[in-house]
Amino acid sequence: MNANDFTLSIVIPCYNERDNIEEIVRRVLASPVKNKEIIVVDDKSTDGTREILEERIRPLVQQIIYHEKNGGKGAALKTGFAHATGDLVIVQDADQEYDPAEYGFVCEPILNGSCDVCYGSRFLHARAKGYFANRVANKFLTRLSNLFTGLKLTDMETCYKVFPREIIQSIDIEEMRFGFEPEITAKLARRGVRIKEVPISYRPRTSEEGKKIGVRDGFRAIYCILRYRKG
Repeated sequence: MNANDFTLSIVIPCYNERDNIEEIVRRVLASPVKNKEIIVVDDKSTDGTREILEERIRPLVQQIIYHEKNGGKGAALKTGFAHATGDLVIVQDADQEYDPAEYGFVCEPILNGSCDVCYGSRFLHARAKGYFANRVANKFLTRLSNLFTGLKLTDMETCYKVFPREIIQSIDIEEMRFGFEPEITAKLARRGVRIKEVPISYRPRTSEEGKKIGVRDGFRAIYCILRYRKG
C-alpha cells in the first residue's frame, strides 16, 4: 500500500453529541491524511445532534447514516465498517478525547508493513493520563485481555484502532455496546493478526461532560474477554 496514496475511512459513531459533533468533524477534515472518507453513524440521538448533522455536517462528509433504534457504540461501528470503502479504517469517537492530527502516526506502522492492525495507546511511553478510576479499570481490563489473547497490549480499550478494510469487514461484530473493544481484540488475536501499539495523546472528559461508559460496561468487558477467549 502506497503511504502517500491511500484512503482512510474515518467512522464516527455518535449519540447525543450536539456540543461536539461539528467540532470533531472539522478537526477530522483538518487532519493531515490527504484522502479521507468520513462516515458518521448517528445512533438515534435525541438531543438535536441529528439536526446539526443535516444542517451543518452533511455537506462536509461522505456519508451520514441514521439508526432508527439506539443500539450502542458497537452497533454504530458495525454499520460504519460495512459502509467503508477506504484502504484503512479508523474509529473516531465524537467526544474530542482523541486528536485526529495523529492519524498519520497510527496508520504508518500498517503502511510500512510492520503490523497488520495498529492501536493508539494512551499509556505506552507516556505519563499516565485520564481519571484515576478509569485508568485503573482500563489497565485491569487490558491485562485480563492479554492473559487470554497472549498479546502484550498496554491499552486494549483505546478508541484509536486502525484496520485494513478487508480485515475489519471480514469480522462479525456481535457486541453492540462497549464490549466491541475486547471482542475485536480477541478475534484479531485468534486469527494471528499482528497488532502494534503507538503512543497517542488523550484528553479525558468526565461523565458530567457527557462520557457514556460506566461500571456496567466494565463488567460487560470482563464477560466479553471470557466469552471470546476461544474460537
